[in-house]
Amino acid sequence: MRVTAAVLDRPGEPFALRDVELAPPRPDEVLVRLTAVGICATDLEFATFTEGPAVLGHEGAGTVEAVGDRVAGLAPGDPVVLSFTSCGGCRPCLTGSPAYCLSFDALNFSGRRPDGSSAVSLDGTEIDAHFLGQSSFADHVVAPARAVVPVGKDADLALAGPFGCGFQTGAGGVLNVLRPAPGSSIAIFGAGAVGVAAIAAAALSGCSTVAAVDLNPERLATARALGATHGVTGGGGAAEELRSIAPDGFDFALDTTGRADVLRTAVEALAPLGRCGVIGVGPSEEMSFDWRSVLNGRTITGIIGGGAVPQVFVPELLRLNAAGRFPVDGIVTRFPFEEIGAAVAAVKGGAVGKAVLTF
Repeated sequence: MRVTAAVLDRPGEPFALRDVELAPPRPDEVLVRLTAVGICATDLEFATFTEGPAVLGHEGAGTVEAVGDRVAGLAPGDPVVLSFTSCGGCRPCLTGSPAYCLSFDALNFSGRRPDGSSAVSLDGTEIDAHFLGQSSFADHVVAPARAVVPVGKDADLALAGPFGCGFQTGAGGVLNVLRPAPGSSIAIFGAGAVGVAAIAAAALSGCSTVAAVDLNPERLATARALGATHGVTGGGGAAEELRSIAPDGFDFALDTTGRADVLRTAVEALAPLGRCGVIGVGPSEEMSFDWRSVLNGRTITGIIGGGAVPQVFVPELLRLNAAGRFPVDGIVTRFPFEEIGAAVAAVKGGAVGKAVLTF
């Protein structure tokens, strides 16, 4: 079938709307008509080096139009959110940790199905797609069933897409991985979409001290509105200000920036036996610490996808949002799909917290 997709022709170039051919779903796949898709920093990071042509996008939400004959639990008409995919057969998958699937990179970042094929063709030639199981910068996608999360009929699909990645990642880093007890202290570095989801989750967990660290004062104001008890301006004075908030150190820290200098500050802000979670891909390829920073019982934990089982966690986050207990709606700004260039510019410039494209 002919569909419209935002195609990346070459690294660093703007996305261009193109008519592409989408193959029908295979036995283990699902055809979804998109209602909306969020723009994530990971999309923009991959757009700087992905050799095109390719279709990115991985925060899709929409309605099932067709399912393969081996797909169970999904039917045409079902509202769904799309998330990452996994093999389902390795030890992490079988023990409830699909975000740490042994084939995660190959399945989510290769641009191809496991057999090397692609469901998307441009001018008769298959192009890279299947980004994080979906490539949802398009009005229709073919996704493996393991990437598809059924949600309630009352779900707001124009909002739900980011729950499959950004909101799931931030909230899951707190609720699924760090699991702070009520009364705990936590410092969250970076108050973008992932960071504010973590802040809202920390407030939900009953943390008594939630320090948000960011360079942008508007983001800090948003963080305060979502449950942060303190806003700390990032940079050279952040460490001293954090010490004034928690003189004995924080029980937990969470870095969403991917910057080695920020992560070092996060680890050094911990109390003895404190735990720091590391989320996201950023500009730093390596990290380093003074040995005393980690010797005192501190631990550093890498986190992918919020450590979540999307089919369980995403619907729960949507229920919490509907009940007003995970109020991330306020950071979402909607753009028509045709204005993807303006949306990307707004994200890069920090003008919006979370951009969502609507079809």
